[in-house]
Amino acid sequence: MNLNTRVDRWKQLYDPNPEKKIVRFIISHPEPGGERVILNAANKQKRIDWAKRLYEWQVRNAESYEDDSLPHLYPMTGTEIFAECFGCRIVYPDDNMPFALPLVFGSEEASELKTPKLEDTPLMILFDIMDELRRYAGDSALIRLPDVQCPMDVAALIWDKNEFFLAMIEAPEAVLELAAKVKMLQTEFLDEWFRRYGTKYIAHFPSYYMEGGITMSVDEIGCVSPEMFREFFAGEINSLSRRYGGVGIHSCADSINQWDNLRQVEGLRLLNLHRGWKQLKQAFGFFMDTCAQMHYASDLTNIMPYDVDNALPEIFRAVIPLQARDLDHAKELADVYGKYAAPR
Repeated sequence: MNLNTRVDRWKQLYDPNPEKKIVRFIISHPEPGGERVILNAANKQKRIDWAKRLYEWQVRNAESYEDDSLPHLYPMTGTEIFAECFGCRIVYPDDNMPFALPLVFGSEEASELKTPKLEDTPLMILFDIMDELRRYAGDSALIRLPDVQCPMDVAALIWDKNEFFLAMIEAPEAVLELAAKVKMLQTEFLDEWFRRYGTKYIAHFPSYYMEGGITMSVDEIGCVSPEMFREFFAGEINSLSRRYGGVGIHSCADSINQWDNLRQVEGLRLLNLHRGWKQLKQAFGFFMDTCAQMHYASDLTNIMPYDVDNALPEIFRAVIPLQARDLDHAKELADVYGKYAAPR
């Protein structure tokens, strides 16, 4: 296992002017069993212990087969972490990720919200978790970024969505004001996160490698027009990209009407869409000259592996996610896909 070689292969992926097709691949297979950890403050030690077990499992996988995965310390969170800081009540299901319940239902309530100080928020537990994990694995261990939703997506968690999208038309200043408050807290958190742990990291989702830049989910763009994207989303995304030196974007939304806007995002380094295969084949061509791509086809879960040469003939920079049944199947896939990567 040579992790430095794997890192070098990721760096090649981000070359905006590749001389040849660059294909990387990540193999996933079922993680170790055990008790599901509820992601609340009371379970801080359980969350640390779970992350340690996961890291050890990833290291064993890296020693067992060659793909482009990188072992990392994972402070698992849901989408709720920033909304909680503004006072949203959080629900912790036994069988799913936590989520935030809306706190405000009108523009006046939204305007009255104050941006909390970082040190007074539940985000501080994430620093406690990561400090302990770093002591365990060493300062050279890579860290996975917590779940960062773009500021407007977080605003849509705080503000009841039945009213939120209507407010984009009737009270746009209040919507932008709330998103600006979210962004203020996020930048304070991210500045401290990168100061403590460095700027070489694994994106929250999917798990791709980054040096510098920020990665975020942008899901609410599927609910708005291209004009509203430019009014409400583009400014904050571009601002964060400039601040941190580029951006990687994940979106589960049916966002084909936003592709022109996404192609204009400043410093876009990797795009991840999760849609049907027919739409993703269009995306690979549409963004071919824009950024690296790592898409998930929801209707191809059981039709892996991809035929890279025939199905995706024009990809210049792509990461192919592969789903294995178990360790032996992962080894088989690594043997098949090794030919697409740079010489090892």
